[in-house]
Amino acid sequence: FPFYWAINTSLMTESELFSPARIWPNNPTTINYDSAFNNDSFLRGLRNSAIVSTVSVLLALVVGSFAAYALGRIKFKGRMLMLYAVLAMTMFPQISILSGLFSIVRDLGVYGGLSSLVLTYPLLTLPFTVWVLTSFFEGLPAELEQAALVDGATSFQTFYRILLPLTAPALVTTGLLAFIAAWNEYLFALTFTAVSPGARTVTVAIAQFSGRVMRQEPIAEVMAASIVVTIPLLILVLVFQQRIAEGLTAGAVKG
Repeated sequence: FPFYWAINTSLMTESELFSPARIWPNNPTTINYDSAFNNDSFLRGLRNSAIVSTVSVLLALVVGSFAAYALGRIKFKGRMLMLYAVLAMTMFPQISILSGLFSIVRDLGVYGGLSSLVLTYPLLTLPFTVWVLTSFFEGLPAELEQAALVDGATSFQTFYRILLPLTAPALVTTGLLAFIAAWNEYLFALTFTAVSPGARTVTVAIAQFSGRVMRQEPIAEVMAASIVVTIPLLILVLVFQQRIAEGLTAGAVKG
């Protein structure tokens, strides 16, 4: 219903927006979508969000798969403690680490650019990526790894040629969740791009929409832009829905 109401609002004129609520607009219009697509900051925000989210997902999957392989297949002292430490990282609210991250980003000299988001977004995406992938690596039969080693494969060849392809459903599932988290992130994007309007992501661009005339509240335009931003996520889910189902149900039945 909230999604339907967002579509309903995005098709209303301003006068109809403040009239009594209707199930569907009397005169649906696309003027709000035209306004959103004619907004340079919104289009630039879409591009920035696509770049940052894609790079963050790739980084999370690459680093997360190596870490999950080590935690899932190699037995060493302190392994469970490290796993719980990774899980604990997801419990900290963003605002609690914002000041420390701000100092790090500023000291590294990347404040105000897309690099600051690429460096900080893995803090949101990497912990649950490692946690989920670890369970998949643990569930793979040990005989596969042993057979590869007998055939002369190195540990790295066994990892990326045999074990990693078998975790494809998990990679798709965690990658999509990481993409959604990065695509919808607002607090870091607002803070680290405050001095650089050209690096703002689409969530920040939508929040800073202004009306076409003075003192206008661009509610319908914000709704239209929000619908546009949601469409890529829906497409990704529809394209990878089979892999997502496999990833969510893999390991549910033993034997």
